[in-house]
Amino acid sequence: MSQIREKAVAGLELGDSFVITRTFTEQDTMEMAEISRDYNPVHFDERFAQAKNFRGRICHGLLVGGMLTEIGGQIGWLAAEMNFRFKKPVYFGDTIECRFTITELGAPGSSFEPGSSPSNRAKAEAIFQNQHDEIVIQAYVSGIVPGPPEKQILRAMLAEGDPTNKCR
Repeated sequence: MSQIREKAVAGLELGDSFVITRTFTEQDTMEMAEISRDYNPVHFDERFAQAKNFRGRICHGLLVGGMLTEIGGQIGWLAAEMNFRFKKPVYFGDTIECRFTITELGAPGSSFEPGSSPSNRAKAEAIFQNQHDEIVIQAYVSGIVPGPPEKQILRAMLAEGDPTNKCR
């Protein structure tokens, strides 16, 4: 079972931090292009990538940034806003660590109101670092974390073995 999901059921706290890692491949970029329809040559053509002053083809920024959605999905976080700062490219074979830290709970002024109450609004920061400890992306996210009814359902899902969760 996902330790992140278990923590969401037990109760999130200010400062909670979750970490995942992933190594990105050329196949990941091909699949992202199929889904997003982003066929920017910087992802597919060495010459184009080098003309942009990269040492080779790069992964889609949102593919890498999507790591924070794995964490958010395990929590049951409903995102209202995401802000990414892409600082360095991610190349095929790079291993990225995403550290997601809750910076506010009960955050007032969330732009996403349906189904939320002030007590289940939240904000977080995500720092993405490569295998050389270089920050490649910095992100901020706000949204809604599970309240009591959702936690009860998550608890039942865990008791059932969380069968639809491939991140177990």
